[in-house]
Amino acid sequence: MPNPTINELQSSGKFELIAQLNHSQIKEFVVEQLTANTKIIRFYMYYQILMIAVGMFFFTRSIVLAFKSDSMPLYYTLAALVSCFSLLIVIHELLHGIALKLVGAKRVTFGGYLEKFVFYAEADKFVINRRQFAFIALTPLVVVKLVTLIGIILFFSHPVFYFLIFVMSTHSLFCAGDIGLFSVFYQNRETEIFNFDVKAEKTSYFFQRI
Repeated sequence: MPNPTINELQSSGKFELIAQLNHSQIKEFVVEQLTANTKIIRFYMYYQILMIAVGMFFFTRSIVLAFKSDSMPLYYTLAALVSCFSLLIVIHELLHGIALKLVGAKRVTFGGYLEKFVFYAEADKFVINRRQFAFIALTPLVVVKLVTLIGIILFFSHPVFYFLIFVMSTHSLFCAGDIGLFSVFYQNRETEIFNFDVKAEKTSYFFQRI
């Protein structure tokens, strides 16, 4: 069954607006969602705590090894730190863009607010359902996790291990916005929820079936 059109969402009387989010307010909206006591948020928080602990452990270990005259793990960790706040951001958003294309979006654009460290990919006036949004939101998390895990296994005895495990740990933080927005679709599992962006307004709309 095809997704409803924007006109149907707004004018048919079968749907109601449950959230209207200006992109400049994404960070505040996500923080509000992440404080909700839902199953998906709890699971993500447990995962986040684990990843932070793993990242801190191996970062500390790389420093200790540097004091023992083995500086390569620390060099790789610092390289990962720089990469996470530059190249990884680009890769993360490109993966969102690819996912949008795979679910049928004709044109994908990218934007962001550097002062808030918020970046996003959007498909103007393209209606997305719950399953499609899950695929789009979770693609960077799953792809980066799989790639880094494979690398960790292959390079377990090499200093590049520290690069990969730091990237894996840090990237989990980058996924907070995705999980926060994704959680909107799971506040009521019994109801169909749809989302679309309007590029000219820099706004995302969430509708649910009445």
